[in-house]
Amino acid sequence: MGENLIQGGGGEALVWPLLALGILSVAFILERILYLHKIQIHPEEFLQGIKNTLRKSRLVEALTLCEESKTPASNVIKAALLNHDKEERKLQGAIQTVAHLEIPLLEKRIMALGLIAKIAPILGLLGTLVAGWDAFQDLQKDGSYANASAYAGYLTHAVVSTIIGFVVAIVSLTGKGLLSSRVKSIVHDLEWTANDIMQFLLHDLPASLVKENGKSGKDA
Repeated sequence: MGENLIQGGGGEALVWPLLALGILSVAFILERILYLHKIQIHPEEFLQGIKNTLRKSRLVEALTLCEESKTPASNVIKAALLNHDKEERKLQGAIQTVAHLEIPLLEKRIMALGLIAKIAPILGLLGTLVAGWDAFQDLQKDGSYANASAYAGYLTHAVVSTIIGFVVAIVSLTGKGLLSSRVKSIVHDLEWTANDIMQFLLHDLPASLVKENGKSGKDA
């Protein structure tokens, strides 16, 4: 069984899956870093610009700014603007719907990093056990003619397999922690933006943009 599972003995074949997991983990981390950097904006400044545009009754221009930005915060603001004439309950529902769609996009890959961090050490230890099994099998064949130096390769693969497994796990956990912290910060900004734009639309929206059905909804 050991010979079928591993060519060359000593867990060598399991090193390749571990390296593949390591490459995948680094790729996920870099992709998320680039994505989160791309969508990073200063919500206070962006929202202030939207408010100034709305105060001039330029709703289409405000929507265009949101469309060009294409960030979670701008998407939430856009949803609010498209429902600016609705009553508070419907406006809040529209904002929450978009926010709930944006959050999974922010958390994408993070769960996968956690899974890699759990699998890698187990796979590394499995490589060590398989290497030990192969060494034991050869030792039984050689019997009293066994030479300790002949088993150095098994020991090397066993140690390397375990080390790679733990290194991949450490990298994955570190990346997951850093990305989770950044996502929490963005979600906090998203919640603040959603609440701020909703209050503005309910209480400070220029009269020229307020439709009759919106007024009646607020009065109710």
